[in-house]
Amino acid sequence: MSTEAKQQYSINKLEKRIRRQTGQAVGDFGMIEDGDKVMVCLSGGKDSYTLLTTLQYLQKVAPIQFSIVAVNLDQKQPGFPEHVLPEYLDKLGVDYKIVEENTYAIVKEKVPEGKTTCALCSRLRRGILYRTAKELGATKIALGHHRDDMLETLFLNMFHGGSLKSMPPKLVSDNGEHVVIRPLAYVKEKDIERYAQAQGYPIIPCNLCGSQENLQRKQIKEMLRQWDRQYPGRIESMFKALTNVVPSHLADPTLFDFAQASATAQTHGDTAFDQPTLPGSHSFQTEDEDAEQIQVIQVANA
Repeated sequence: MSTEAKQQYSINKLEKRIRRQTGQAVGDFGMIEDGDKVMVCLSGGKDSYTLLTTLQYLQKVAPIQFSIVAVNLDQKQPGFPEHVLPEYLDKLGVDYKIVEENTYAIVKEKVPEGKTTCALCSRLRRGILYRTAKELGATKIALGHHRDDMLETLFLNMFHGGSLKSMPPKLVSDNGEHVVIRPLAYVKEKDIERYAQAQGYPIIPCNLCGSQENLQRKQIKEMLRQWDRQYPGRIESMFKALTNVVPSHLADPTLFDFAQASATAQTHGDTAFDQPTLPGSHSFQTEDEDAEQIQVIQVANA
């Protein structure tokens, strides 16, 4: 097999893995239902391009019908290449809307020089996207956050917010009007990076926040990447922990009634004095890279 053929084979396996993991997340969390109109938030970055491509594939093979509309928020950042996304989406033949709002000027006015802009920018962006979803009649809002984003948020909240909180794969907005989904919740960032490069997406950098070197998220990201290099399997184990929470073994009295706990038989057994699991003794489900059947969306209450 030639070098070029080997590379293509590797990319095909990578694409299958991303598709399978996305379909699994969509099914596990009931993200998309029959008749949904999914608004894909397209920033011009590797994550949102991968999200759009993968959802388009699932749209073809899923046992349900749903539509897709891509939405980009043009925040009027200096030098933003306004032509890139419309040209790309026109070639793709996907329905889309470009929303123009000068949030850049608001952020620069309100945030002191040297301070990070993400908090205000994200609030403004969220409000605009919610409004746009309502105008378009979208039933789901799809964001490109992946597995690593969820872990980074967990550590950011622990280190700087004093809370054990991450990004949920699916959530309902505070006013109850919108459902936000993260179909790439199971996908590794390094897989997305390789895939985006292979696909040749026209990446648009974020000049507003992406270049800020003092972002706490960047520090967390580097910490996790270093762990991934030094301790293979650690990241997988940490992500598994997000799906395997035991409230009685934490310390939040709003989640578990410690005050009423008494000496009665426990349905799940007494593990208070059990030895912790030894490194290497845990197991992870292996992925069948060459599986032709991809588990995709399950219809709710089918």
